[in-house]
Amino acid sequence: MAALRTARRILMGGAALAAAGWALRDVPAELGVRPLRSGPGRAERIRRSPQFRDGAFVNTMPEATTLVSAPPAGMLGELARDRDQRRPAGPVPLRVPPAGAAPPSGVRAIWYGHASTLVEIEGRRVLFDPVWSRRPSPSQFVGPKRHHPLPVPLASLPLVDAIAISHDHYDHLDMATVRGLTATQKAPFLVPLGIGAHLERWGVPAYRIIELDWEEEAEVGGLRFVATAARHFSGRTLARNDTLWGSWVVAGPTRKVFYAGDSGYFEGYRGIGSAHGPFDLTLMPIGAYSPAWPDIHMNPEEAVNAHLDLGGRVLLPVHWATFTLALHPWAEPVERLWREAKAREVSIAVPRPGEAVDPDAVPAVDGWWETLA
Repeated sequence: MAALRTARRILMGGAALAAAGWALRDVPAELGVRPLRSGPGRAERIRRSPQFRDGAFVNTMPEATTLVSAPPAGMLGELARDRDQRRPAGPVPLRVPPAGAAPPSGVRAIWYGHASTLVEIEGRRVLFDPVWSRRPSPSQFVGPKRHHPLPVPLASLPLVDAIAISHDHYDHLDMATVRGLTATQKAPFLVPLGIGAHLERWGVPAYRIIELDWEEEAEVGGLRFVATAARHFSGRTLARNDTLWGSWVVAGPTRKVFYAGDSGYFEGYRGIGSAHGPFDLTLMPIGAYSPAWPDIHMNPEEAVNAHLDLGGRVLLPVHWATFTLALHPWAEPVERLWREAKAREVSIAVPRPGEAVDPDAVPAVDGWWETLA
């Protein structure tokens, strides 16, 4: 009997190890690539960048606080408290996105959740920071889970003209989504410096990768893309800032859209607005803010400030509702945004995931999230 029990333990241990190995099989690839080691051409471009100093990318506006490498003291205890406030109280309502071709004129945006947004500009389509995985994590067995399904499967997305990435954090750059889009789409990926190394490891052909430094631009599908600044950081491992982060200006013949990515508030928004604005629509992050990291994620009031600095006409909030990435209540970002927008007479659109927004015909905000708060 003792021998039988020993054999059973060995078998169970072996099965557990095999299961752990299977669960973690994609983690090395998820971590990406150190771009300075990915080839002399990319490494030389990175070293020439005005944003690259002493072996890392830096912000033009220095951080007043130290970037955290571990949860602040007491944060884990706080995460265990009031958990129900940090998720919706019921199902988040979804909408089926409109089918058919993009409108030949004007601007239309479809928010899929968190930062993932499809923007249609004068007949062209741009997909920003697509993340279709269940968790923004190197492993789908750990990390924050989605609070709502995607309005459409990845394979059902319409053909797009460009895929624009703001930075390489897991909630903005997802390996499984990139691989899916590589197979189902033909559009190029526009990324800040260094991120092309991740994409190449994940199977994206080099001819589909356009890497840009801040204030560099490219024309794709009749649209002009300008990589612009942000106040953030990067990294998929404990090594930080070996790829660049940024925001995007997308301009058609007559219309313009600004996508902020992730950023703390900084004075550079005025310069971006002066050089590239005004904008018909700004996509501004409003969630995952905290006093522990004020320099890298703006709060809702700062998002309104940035929108006004940019010369934005309509503000569409992103980076909220889908994943819990900070301690604030689930609906607090949009409630604060709504109050600030009303106080400052700023036009905002707060769509349900999958709902289309036309900046030329913005409906009144209906507070759809209030019953879920």
